[in-house]
Amino acid sequence: MKLSWKVVAFMLFLFHSTNHISLAQQQGNDEADDEAEKQPTIPKGQEHCKGIFIWYNFISRTKEFPRLKNTIAQSWAFKSRVTILNMGTSELQAWKIFIRFQYKEILVSAKGAVLTSGVDFPAPVGNGTYLSGYPQTDLETSIDTANELDKIQVKVELRGTQFGLKPPGNPMPKTIKLANDGYKCPSPTRRTSMYVCCVKDPKLKANKTTKTKFLPRQKGDLLISYDVSQAYKNNYLAQVTIENRHPLGRLDHWNLTWEWMRGEFINSLKGAYVRKVDISGCLNGKVGEYYGDMDFSKVLNCEKKPILFDLPPEKADDAQMGKIPFCCRNGTLLPETMDSTKSKSAFVIEVFKIPPDLNRTTIYPPHKWKIVGDLNPDYRCGAPIRVEPAQSPDPTGVEAVKYAIASWQIVCNISRPTKGNSRCCVTFSAYYNKSAIPCDTCACGCEDTAKCNPNKPAMLLPPEALLVPFENRSVKAKAWAQIQHFKVPKPLPCGDNCGVSINWHVSSDYKQGWAARLTLFNWKSINFENWFTAVQFKKAGSGYERMFSFNATLLKELNNTIFIQGIEGMNYLIGKKNGSDPENDPDVPGKQQSVVTFKKSGKTWPDIAKGDGFPTKVLFNGEECALPSRIPVSTGIRFSVSLSLLFLCKFVSFLLIQRLN
Repeated sequence: MKLSWKVVAFMLFLFHSTNHISLAQQQGNDEADDEAEKQPTIPKGQEHCKGIFIWYNFISRTKEFPRLKNTIAQSWAFKSRVTILNMGTSELQAWKIFIRFQYKEILVSAKGAVLTSGVDFPAPVGNGTYLSGYPQTDLETSIDTANELDKIQVKVELRGTQFGLKPPGNPMPKTIKLANDGYKCPSPTRRTSMYVCCVKDPKLKANKTTKTKFLPRQKGDLLISYDVSQAYKNNYLAQVTIENRHPLGRLDHWNLTWEWMRGEFINSLKGAYVRKVDISGCLNGKVGEYYGDMDFSKVLNCEKKPILFDLPPEKADDAQMGKIPFCCRNGTLLPETMDSTKSKSAFVIEVFKIPPDLNRTTIYPPHKWKIVGDLNPDYRCGAPIRVEPAQSPDPTGVEAVKYAIASWQIVCNISRPTKGNSRCCVTFSAYYNKSAIPCDTCACGCEDTAKCNPNKPAMLLPPEALLVPFENRSVKAKAWAQIQHFKVPKPLPCGDNCGVSINWHVSSDYKQGWAARLTLFNWKSINFENWFTAVQFKKAGSGYERMFSFNATLLKELNNTIFIQGIEGMNYLIGKKNGSDPENDPDVPGKQQSVVTFKKSGKTWPDIAKGDGFPTKVLFNGEECALPSRIPVSTGIRFSVSLSLLFLCKFVSFLLIQRLN
C-alpha cells in the first residue's frame, strides 16, 4: 500500500506535535515536583503557625569507645537537626534559640550556627546552650520573598556526644525555644521529634524607637563595636571600639581575640598590635592562591584566631601606630564610677578578604569574641549582631555626621566565677575571736594535689600568719591547732592559690556604731595601678560613715555597695618582694590598709557579733573574690549558749529529783 507524500507529511506533523505536548507536560510536572520539594516539611497540625516555627529532629546515635557496662557512664555519638522557619509577617533579625539538653551533652559541631557564648567546640552543654545564626543571621518573611525557602528557613546540623539513656530511650532535650526578645513560646510538643511555634508577645510593650532594618543597639557590661569605615573589592577598614559600661567592671592590659570565619587576615593595625606577627597561614591555601604575587612580609597576621593588645601611652602620637582617639592606654578600661575618660578603647584594623567575598558589600565580622585582663572579671561575649551604622562627627570639622558603611555590636557580660575559679579571695578575722579564718582551700584552683588535700577545709590561723605565703604557714597552723586544741588533718589542706587576698577584720563594736580594718595583699609579681575594691553587706552597708586612708563612696543604687580606691600616692598596689630564703626570709606581699567606720541605724540595726559586720560580696578590680565558707564566732555567744545548756540541764535534774521524791 502506497501512501501519498501529503499523508506522510501529516503523520510526521502529528507525531512531532504530540511529542512536544508530552515534553511540555513532563516539563510542567518536573517544575511542579521541584516546587513541591522546595516547600518546607511541617508536622501535621502546625501548618497554621503564625510566628517562628522551631523543629528539633533527632536523627541517630551510635555507641562510642570505650564500651562500658555502666550505662550511665557510656557515651554515645548523636546527630540531630534543628529547623527554624519564619511563618510570620515580621522579619526575624539575629535569630537565637535555646536548647535545654539533659544528658551531659558535649556539642562537637553546629553547621549553620555558632554558640552564642563564643566558646569553642567541643563545648559542654549539659545544662543547655544558646545558638545564634551563622552565616544566615536573619530570617525574612514568606511574603517579602515570594516563599523563597533559603531566605525564610535555616537548618542547623548538630553533632555531639551524650551520656547514659540506653536504647530504646529517646535522647531528646527537655525543651527548645526562641531566645529573641518579644516572643513567647509554649511548651514544645515532644514525641520522636520536638517542635514549637513561638509568636510575638502582645503584652510586651516595645520601646519607642525609629523602625529600621537593623536591630537596636543592646545593653551590656562591656560593649564592642565593629564599624566598617572604608570598603574595597578585596579589603576594608574597620574601627573596633571597646566600652566599659559596668559600674564595677574593669580590664587591665586587655587581650582581645576572635575567629575569622571566611579566611580573612590582618594586613595592618593602628592603635593596637598583635601578640604574634605570623604570616605562615597566608603562604598556603586559598590566600596563597589568590594573592600569589603579594609581598606577605608586610602583612601583620594570618592566624585564624589572632590575639590583639592595646599599646602603651607613648605610642598615642606615633604616626604609624597611633593617632587613633581612645587608643594606647596600656589596656586599661576603668569603670565610669572611677574615671569616665578612661572607660573606652579603640583601634583601626585593615582586613583582606578572599574569594568568594570579593565585592565591597560582602563583609562578615569575625565571631567567637573573647577579652581578658590580668586580674579582672570573666567576660562572656555573644555573637555579633548587625545594628544601625555608627555615627561620628565629620572629620572636616563642619557640622555634619558621617555614617559607617556597616556596623556590628558584640555584647559581653560579666560571668560570676564558679567555685575554684576565682583569682582573689577574702579572709575574715574579728576582735572577739583569736583565730583568723583564711581563704577556702583551692579558692582559686588547685593544680598539684599530690601532697595536700583539696577537700579539707582550711585550718584556722593566728592573725599574723596571714602576712606570710601559704607555704610558710604550715608550722604556724600546726602550732596554733595544738594551742587551741584543733584537729590537724593528714595530709594538710591545699592552699588557696590566689594572686590577691583581702582581709576584713572587725576591730570594734559599740552602741552607736562599729569599725573594721581592710587590708589588701598582692601575692603576684605585677603591680596594680589605680586599683579599686568594692564591698557589699546584707544589712550594714547603708551605715557607712568614713574611710581614713582610702577614698570611698557609698553607691546606694548598687545595693549600698562601698566603692573603695586608693588616694593619690596610695593607688599603687605593688607586687610581692621576693625573699632571699624561702624558710628564713620568705616573700613579702605588697600591702595597703585602712580603717572604715559605720553607724548603726534603727531600720537595719546590724548584729555585729552574729556576723552582720562581714561583707557578703567583695570585688577587686571588678573580679568577684571567693569568700570564706564560715565567719568568726563570738566567744560571748558560745559562752551564753553554754550557760543556757547548763541551766537547762540543772532544771531537768531538779524535776527528776522532785519526781523521785
